[in-house]
Amino acid sequence: MTSSHYSDEGARVIRLGNIGAARFKDADVAYIPMEYFRELRQHEVNPGDLIIAGLGDANNPVGRACVAPNDLGPAIVKADCFRARLDEDRLSHRFAAWALSSSFVSSQVKTLTRGSTRARINLDVAREIEVPLPSLLEQRRIADFLDAETSHIDRLLALQTTVLERLDERESAIVDLAIDELIDRVGTTPFRRFVTAMDQGSSPQCDAVPASDDEWGILKVSCLRPGSFFPDQNKRLPEGVVPDVRNEVHEGDVLITRANTPQLVGSTAVVPAVRRKLLLSDKIFRVGLSPLLDAHYVAWIARGTRVRSFSSASSNGASQSMANIRFEEVKEWPIPHIGLPEQKRVVAELDRSRMQTEALRSRITRQLILLTERRQSLITAAVTGQFDVPSASGQGED
Repeated sequence: MTSSHYSDEGARVIRLGNIGAARFKDADVAYIPMEYFRELRQHEVNPGDLIIAGLGDANNPVGRACVAPNDLGPAIVKADCFRARLDEDRLSHRFAAWALSSSFVSSQVKTLTRGSTRARINLDVAREIEVPLPSLLEQRRIADFLDAETSHIDRLLALQTTVLERLDERESAIVDLAIDELIDRVGTTPFRRFVTAMDQGSSPQCDAVPASDDEWGILKVSCLRPGSFFPDQNKRLPEGVVPDVRNEVHEGDVLITRANTPQLVGSTAVVPAVRRKLLLSDKIFRVGLSPLLDAHYVAWIARGTRVRSFSSASSNGASQSMANIRFEEVKEWPIPHIGLPEQKRVVAELDRSRMQTEALRSRITRQLILLTERRQSLITAAVTGQFDVPSASGQGED
């Protein structure tokens, strides 16, 4: 099934994004026309069916499961997900979803998975997964307990995630305010007035793994985010391929992504102290600057909404997932031109603000990690009988 079959209404397609840890996630919505649904009725999902993820990654383990909601409507399961119907006189779907989402099962699945980049299981492997099998009464108690306890944790996770989003909005507002004040005072000058050189690399066929520190690697577009450079985002140059050393990046280089999603195309960063043997790809520009313009100042201006919107609007591409900009368009970026001492003052102020924001973001991220670990350990302990659920939840006591 390809994305060309999707439409805005019809039968629901259940995808990996809908399968949380014993929670159905409704945000990832896709449909197929009803006539196509009728051709795929063998994959139909009914309310209450168990849905298992056949594909996973570091944040979403393969084998996790959830129960299809009662208000689902006509629906089918996508190829990388499994629909299961169990003998509920022995194993209820609700308990099975919690068990499959536990560390007890995920540790099993790790030994059974295949796939070089993302863990994958097939239906035969899924059938071999072993789960605890308490009595049906105990299964219900455990599922009720986990429904209640994890709902509380999920609310805390949602609140902390909202705080992170607000921090991002605050940081963006601070940058935009600083840039707008400069533009109101001095106006803008096209970026081309300060560009002295421009080059981009090449993208030979590479190995699908990062290069080690003593190997040559081609930088991926994911090495750049607005204001940030991630050298580990690279692909190893195969043995026997001679590196073009002219494309090696060095500390102080100004890099700009030529191709990325519409939200990230044009991402700009200054290369910090970095190891040798990292090469530009053909999707990254390297820009030489006039002595009149500070590299870090350019990176901050490029993070502002004006340049971000300019890059997104001027980009073109075959799909919403990938956009491209030409260097002629980059040269038209509006730069508020101020003297070098003031540029450095602006950079220092924005750097201080960013450090404060990063400190807050780090603390909140740590809280999210701890809450997620608490959720997972609670699920595993409950389904494996490590504590007495009725006592822990206060149920069943006279």
